Amino acid sequence: MNKLTCAAWGLLFLACSPVLGQDWANKMFSVRQHNFGTIARAAKAEFDFPFKNLYLEDVHVASARPSCGCTSVRFKDDRQWLKTYETGALVASINSGSFLGNRGATITVTFDKPYWAEAQLHVSVVIRSDVLLSPGSVQFGSVNQGAAAEKQVDITFPGGNNLRILGVRSTSQHVVPKLFQASQGWGRTAYQLRVYLNADTPPGYLNDQLTLVTNDPQSPQLPLLVEGRVVPGIVVSPSWLSMGVVQPGQKVNRQMVIQGREPFIIQKITSDGDDLQFDLPAQQDPKQVQVVPVTFLAGDSPGKVTRTIRIETDRSGMVAELSAQAVVAESETALAQRTGPTAPPPSEDRKDGRR
Repeated sequence: MNKLTCAAWGLLFLACSPVLGQDWANKMFSVRQHNFGTIARAAKAEFDFPFKNLYLEDVHVASARPSCGCTSVRFKDDRQWLKTYETGALVASINSGSFLGNRGATITVTFDKPYWAEAQLHVSVVIRSDVLLSPGSVQFGSVNQGAAAEKQVDITFPGGNNLRILGVRSTSQHVVPKLFQASQGWGRTAYQLRVYLNADTPPGYLNDQLTLVTNDPQSPQLPLLVEGRVVPGIVVSPSWLSMGVVQPGQKVNRQMVIQGREPFIIQKITSDGDDLQFDLPAQQDPKQVQVVPVTFLAGDSPGKVTRTIRIETDRSGMVAELSAQAVVAESETALAQRTGPTAPPPSEDRKDGRR
């Protein structure tokens, strides 16, 4: 190959390198654009752009920059370093309190490890000036399990455009909205939306949505976020009980540490199988931390065994469920029957004299 050909190949490689660089970065994002649709003024609107390290090298995201002040970005859990197959997310938020109308932004995500590259994400939204929410979302904060909660959002149509709310829909059976018309006149209509969180809401994070149904044929629906966290009355550690790989008929002992937000007595622990035993003392004193030994007795059937453990206490709302899992190995007899006898090692001296 002559020098001219080598130079041509070198230039071609340099020309293609940026494109290839963008490819490896773009492939980390499963979604690269999002349309928020139409939202009310001051409404909270966020979207997670998940990304995953598909490569052997560690990946570092150096920065993320939106092209418009109508959008702000942050890394979920401040996670910018990813090892192989680890995931993160970039959260895009619309600044609907400061911007109105049709808005869009390009978010440039810059990677500096293992190589420099950029990926671009896109968001778009329509922010209505004639619908105002205060506050911009339903924020329950932290609610103890077993307790009910209530929040209020004021909805105002300041313009004289005859806009009305016809109803409110909820994506969760545990979040119940009730709408009240507060006032009307002088080209202004106001509503009070009261949102109730039921006492039987299971523990965990709330990330639901209410939909305001309006009489506007151009944009008949407006989203309203519902966020919060239902804090369990008791927390069990470990949250998932592993018995490991056990032989048929073998007993395995583990323990659960149960912590409550107030002193409690364990009334009952049950599971959906008879192979788990729980050693509860006959007499208990109310404590915030209880330690319970657990025994698993493996049966004869090989395979994975999954059980659900339910813990009930003397305190209202202080219950917990967790999973227990074991793998019962095949017995030596069954393994021998399935695979046959083990062949002896080859002998160095054969009877026929050959080696």
